[in-house]
Amino acid sequence: MTTRPSPRRSGGRSALLALFLALAALLFGSGPVPAAAAGAATGAWWEPASRPSPDSGINVTGAPFTGTDAQGKVRGFVDAHNHLMSNEGFGGRLICGKTFSTAGIADALKDCPEHYPDGRGALFENITGGADGTHDPVGWPSFKDWPANNSLTHQQNYYAWVERAWRGGQRVLVNDLVTNGLICSILPRDRGCDEMESIRLQAKKTYELQDYVDGMYGGPGRGWFRIVTDSAQARSVIEQGKLAVVLGVETSEPFGCKQILDIAQCDKADIDRGLDELYGLGVRSMFLCHKFDNALCGVRFDQGTIGAAVNIGQFLSTGTFWATERCTGPQHDNPIGLNAAPVMASKLPAGVSAPTYASDAKCNTRGLTRLGEHALKGMIDRGMMLELDHMSVKAAGRALDILEAEEYPGVLSTHSWMDLDWTERLYRLGGFVAQYMHGAEGFIGEAGQKADLRKKYGVGLGYGTDMNGVGGWPGPVGPDAPNAVKYPFRSADGSAMIDRQVTGERTWDLNTDGAAHNGLVPDWIEQIRLSGGQGVVDELADGAESYLTTWKSTEKHEPGVNLAMGAATSASSSEWHPFTSYAPGRAVDGDTGTRWASDWSDGQWLRMDLGAVHRVGKVTLDWERAYAREYRIELSENGTDWRTAWSTTAGDGGYDTAEFDSQPARYVRIQGVRRATQWGYSLHEVAVHRT
Repeated sequence: MTTRPSPRRSGGRSALLALFLALAALLFGSGPVPAAAAGAATGAWWEPASRPSPDSGINVTGAPFTGTDAQGKVRGFVDAHNHLMSNEGFGGRLICGKTFSTAGIADALKDCPEHYPDGRGALFENITGGADGTHDPVGWPSFKDWPANNSLTHQQNYYAWVERAWRGGQRVLVNDLVTNGLICSILPRDRGCDEMESIRLQAKKTYELQDYVDGMYGGPGRGWFRIVTDSAQARSVIEQGKLAVVLGVETSEPFGCKQILDIAQCDKADIDRGLDELYGLGVRSMFLCHKFDNALCGVRFDQGTIGAAVNIGQFLSTGTFWATERCTGPQHDNPIGLNAAPVMASKLPAGVSAPTYASDAKCNTRGLTRLGEHALKGMIDRGMMLELDHMSVKAAGRALDILEAEEYPGVLSTHSWMDLDWTERLYRLGGFVAQYMHGAEGFIGEAGQKADLRKKYGVGLGYGTDMNGVGGWPGPVGPDAPNAVKYPFRSADGSAMIDRQVTGERTWDLNTDGAAHNGLVPDWIEQIRLSGGQGVVDELADGAESYLTTWKSTEKHEPGVNLAMGAATSASSSEWHPFTSYAPGRAVDGDTGTRWASDWSDGQWLRMDLGAVHRVGKVTLDWERAYAREYRIELSENGTDWRTAWSTTAGDGGYDTAEFDSQPARYVRIQGVRRATQWGYSLHEVAVHRT
C-alpha cells in the first residue's frame, strides 16, 4: 500500500502513519495490487476461469472497452457515490444481504432474521415506506419482493450486479464506507456501534471482495475489481478495461467527533490519528459531516418524513435539534421535515417534541467549526478529496473559502446534496460533480441546468447511485413508455450487448421494475439516451477522465509558502484582557485558536514585516466575529510609502481571499476603514502569498 508524503507532516506523525500502514498490511494483506501486476486469465480476459455455482447471471456479451480514445483519454462512467459494504454498517442489520459470500449466493442474498415470516418486523423498511408493512423475506432464488427500487433495506450491490455495471461501461466506483452510531443503537444488531470500528470492517470486507473476485480469475491482480489508491494506478486499471474502486468515508461522527450539548467529544490529536488511519486503509475522499451536526460541521437538512426522523435522531445523539437562521446569500439548506413516524417520535423523552421552524429561516446555524477546519487542512496535507454534499451552506461556503485560499482542487459533489449555486466555485477549483441517480428525465433536467458550466470548464459528468444508501431509486416507466428500454441493446461504448438481467428465478426489466439494483445501471443509462439523446451519455462517458483529472491535480497540489508566518508585526492598538493576549503577533502564529484584536473604533490597522522584498499577489484573512465592513490591503517596500493593492466596502467576515496583480513589497498592512460590529477588528490568522 502506497502513501503520499506530506510536506507538513512532522516526523512523529510520519511514524504514526507507518504504524497504521503496517497494521493495515496485517489486516488486509498486501493491499491493492498495482495494475502492472495484473495478469490475464486463460481465454477471454473478462470471463472468469471459474464462477460459483449456482450464481447470478451477468447477461452481457462482448469484450469490455480497453485503452484510450483517439485523444488519449480514458472512457467510462463514474459511480461516484455507492455503498458496497453498508450491510456491515449500522450494527449489521439495517441492510439485509451481503455483497458476496464464500458460502454462495443463497447465503449472500437472504433477508435479516427479524424480517421473517412476512416482513412485519422490518422496522426501518416499514418506516421508510418500502412496502405496505409486509414483504416476502425470501431472496435467492425467487426474489419476489426485493431488491426493489423503493426497498431501502435490502442488498443492491451483489458482486455480480456490480460486475454487470462494469461490463456495461462503468470504470470508476467510489465505495463510501458508511454507518451511523445512533441508528445502530435503536435497531437489532450483530455488533457494536462504534463508527470507526465499522469503517475498519467495511474497508476489510472491500479488500476481501477484491480477493474473492481475483480467485475466480486465477489469482491476485487478475480480477476486474481493483482497489486503487492513486490516480495513476486508477488510470492504468481503466486502460485495461477494469473497474477502479476508490475508498471514501461518509459517516456521522468520524474519529469520534460527535458533539453533546454543543461540546466536542474529540480534539485535534484524535483528528490527526484518524486521518492517518483512514489514509493507511486506502481512503482518498470523505465527508466531514453526514445527517447529524457534529464537532466538525453543520449538516444540510434532510426533508420529509426521513428528515423529521433524522432530526429526532440528532437530538437523541447530541442533545440538540437542528437550529435555523435566515440565509445570508442565495444558497439555502433543504426544508426540514416536520412529521416523524410515530415509532421515531416515541423515542423522545417525555415532554420533549421536535421544534417548528420559521419559513424564512432556511439555513443551518452551524457551519464549519475550528476542529472542522483542522480536519479539512489535514485532508489537504494528505492529498485527500473533500465531499461537500451533506454540508450546510454555511459549512460548505467556509470550506470553499479555505480551498480557494489554498488553490486546492480536491473537492467533490457526488449525489446532488450540494446547493447548485456552489457549482461554478467547485469547477473553478478543478473539482468534480456527480448527480444523484434520479429517473432518466429528472437526471437529464438537472444535467441541463449546469451544461453551460461543464462546457466552459471542459468537464464530464458522473452519477451517484447511492445503492445501499437508504435513498430510493428510479421507478418503472412502463413497457409502453416512449423511453422504454428495448432489450437487448448495445452498450454506450458499443462494445457489448446487454439483455435483461437474471438472478435465480427472477428476471429484471428496468421498464417494469425500475432501478432495483446496481446491475440495472447500464439499462438506466440506455433510458437516459432514449429520453434525451446521446449528448448526456457522452458527457457521462467523459466522467472517468474528469474524475481522474481532479484526483491527479489534488495529488500534485503543493501548498503555498505563507510569507507572513512568524513575521514581525505591529498594530495601531491591541485590546487589553487580564488573562488573554490579543497582541498583533497572534495573527501570524499559525494557530487559529489565537487572534489579534484591536480597540473598539474604526481606522485600526495591522502591519507585517516580511523581512525582505517579495513579489506579493494574495492575502488571506481569517476574521473573528469582529470583522471589517470596509478595509484595504496596503503594500510598501520601505514601511513609509504605502499603496493600495486591494480594497472592499462590502466585507462579510469569515474567510477572505484578496488577490491582486503581483507587486514587490516587504511590508503588508491591513487597514481597517469601517467596522461591521460594535467591537473592533479581530483576525485569527493572516497569510501572505506570492503569485
